Order: sequence, then structure tokens, then C-alpha cells
Amino acid sequence: MSTNLKVKLNSEVGELEGVIVHSLGSEVENMTPENAERALYSDILNLSVAQSEYTQLKEVLKKVTNVFEVKDLLAAILKKSKIKEELIVKVCEDCNHDYVEGYLRELDNTELARQLIEGVVLKRDNLSRFLSHQRFALRPLHNFFFTRDSSMAMYDKVLAGKMASKVRDRESLIMETIFNNYKDFDTETFNAQCKNNPTKEKISIEGGDVLVGREDLLLIGISNRTTAAGIDIVINKLKERKEKQHIIVQELPTDRESFIHLDMVFTFLSQEECMVYEPVIMQPNRYKTILITTDNGNVSINEEKNILTALSKIGMDLKPVYCGGRADLWTQEREQWHSGANFFAIGPGKVIGYNRNVYTIEEMHKNGYEVLKASDVLNKSVQLESYQKYVITIEGSELARGGGGARCMTMPFRRKDVNW
Repeated sequence: MSTNLKVKLNSEVGELEGVIVHSLGSEVENMTPENAERALYSDILNLSVAQSEYTQLKEVLKKVTNVFEVKDLLAAILKKSKIKEELIVKVCEDCNHDYVEGYLRELDNTELARQLIEGVVLKRDNLSRFLSHQRFALRPLHNFFFTRDSSMAMYDKVLAGKMASKVRDRESLIMETIFNNYKDFDTETFNAQCKNNPTKEKISIEGGDVLVGREDLLLIGISNRTTAAGIDIVINKLKERKEKQHIIVQELPTDRESFIHLDMVFTFLSQEECMVYEPVIMQPNRYKTILITTDNGNVSINEEKNILTALSKIGMDLKPVYCGGRADLWTQEREQWHSGANFFAIGPGKVIGYNRNVYTIEEMHKNGYEVLKASDVLNKSVQLESYQKYVITIEGSELARGGGGARCMTMPFRRKDVNW
């Protein structure tokens, strides 16, 4: 494994050299049916089952790359009093309970890291707080195990996202603080949280909508979570690059929860193949595909037929593999709902996804992917080095109910370059 941890990510499929995850904790369980919707869940997860499934994903990753936990990284940088103080002040800006800031200052770095993620329990020391229906003075970050969303590595920099829902803003703040202060990452961050927005357009951008195609190409979805104004921030940043840069923007349906991000309908599998949810990506419909090119500060914008034709136009010809197979639209819809298009590459043609999406996995096998069970990888009954092209299938009966797959639950920050 590489000992160089400097941020460098020029594709979605290069051999993985560093990834950040967040193992589920009590923040997932500290939820009721009443507040589940506010926490962006459609249901309550069984924590013990979800933890077991997530551990399987993490242990597979540890077999092939450097794996870092958000909580460990956060605790490490909080050892410095200046960083600790600055983060506490920012976290407490919108807190309605004045005692929380002082309370957090008294915690050691490890406990502070835990409570910033799992929440600060409300102190019942006056009548208003005694009668409050809230359990937490600082709410738990229920969605943080989807580490993909709050920060995005692109090339040698990291974008701190502007989350669509305010309940997730602290996730982005924590990740930005980590990348700014964990020296081994040696990167520059830029922030999508524009407090002095001159327009009235809502700004939001989340990592599930941002895919790094290659050194000169990004794919970004316009969704319920990412707005055109949010993408404009990325475009303006890319104008600073001397090289010509392409951005393919894909509009997504907004009428279904499972279309929350671009990576729920499209992911890269290798230099030659991609996973697609055909009804949104391939079929002619009302969802626009737009190709934007920046060159020496100039910008051109044109509409294209679909993502694959736009990619072909700039020299990337990909073969689609179909989420749910091709035989039955109902099967496609069912498997897409459970993150059937959401794969995470650990190398070219080497990916991880849920075993529950059997028709998608069968379609991959038809396209030359050896199907390997995560349990077999972990007990060493199969050796990954023996295969050139494979999909590792992880358990996902509970995790999939959280609304994301293997790509959603991983934040890669370093990959080897790919020969195109």
C-alpha cells in the first residue's frame, strides 16, 4: 500500500490508495419515526445489522488500500487547541443552547470528536429544556456514514460541499477542517458555502453528484441535492486551470427518492465500461444532458443526446452495463431503488456493490466480471490477485434501506493514475 497520502484523484477507477469512511455509531440509532424524515431517512435502520454490513465493506477495503475513519482523523487534529477552538465556535453558531460551547471546550479531543458526530444530549436544567421534546442540544449526524456527500476530492483539491439540508452542514464543516489540518493530505480546499450569494439561486452541491471522469473531465448531476448554482461554483474554479476542462451535467428526476444523486443512476466501472440505469441515462426523455467546456477562461455550453454520446464526443467511449439487467423494467426499477447502479471501484474493472441486486450482478457476470463474495475475500478462500476483473458483493439488507450503496459510503482521496 502507498505511504503517500497527498490528495490526488484524477478518475473514478484508478487503483485506490486512500479512502475515508465512517463506521456507524449511536447517531444512526438515535432516531424516532417522528424525526426520521427530518434526518433524511425513510425508515429507521437496525444499527447492529447495519454495523455488521458496514464492517464487511470496511474490512474488504482494508485488504486493498489505506482506510481512515472520520472520527480518528477528527480526534487527531483536535489535539491542537487552536483547531479545537475554531471548530467549536463554528459548530455552535446556530446552536440554540448557550451552554453547549463551554461544555464542548471541556471535552478531550477523542470525546469531542465523538459528540460532534453522535450528538450532545440536551441538559434538562431549566423549565424550557425540561419540557422540550428534543433529546439533543446538538443533533446527531445521522447521515455521516455516507462520507461521499460532504466533501469531494477532485484532482489535487477538495471541495467542501454545501449540503442541501441544513441538518448535514456540520458534516461538511468537519470534513473541511480535516482536510485543512491533517498534514499528510497536503491539499487545498475550496468551499461551496457562499454566505454572500449575489443571486437568489439556491446553492447546494453534494459528492454523490460529482464524478471525476479523467484529468480533464467531471460529471455532475443536477438533482434534489445539487443545484445549477452549486455547479457554477465548480465551473468557476475550473476556469483557473490552464488546461481545457469538460463538465458533463446530467439533469435527474426529482420525483423519486432513489434518484437522489447521479451515482444512483450512473457509475464508472473501468476505462471501458459504466453502470447505467437505462430509463434515466439511455432513453430519450426530458432530462437534459449538457456538455460544458472551459478553455483559457472561456466557456461553451451545448446540449447532448445523453451522457454516453457526450463522453464519446470528448474521446471516452464506454460500454454500458445495465442496472437490473435488460429483460424487465420492473426489475430495473426495483434494483435501482436499492442502489443497484451505485458501485465503488477499487481499481479498473474491480468494484464493490450489494449482493441483493442479483439481476445487476448477473448482468455484470455476463460482461466478464467474476462475482466474489465479500465473506470469501475476508476468509481468504479467494485471492483478489487471481482475477483481472471482478465485483465483490457485500451484504446490504439493512444498509441499502439507508438510501445509498458502496460509492455513497466511501470518500476516496487518492488513486493511481489510469492509462486511457
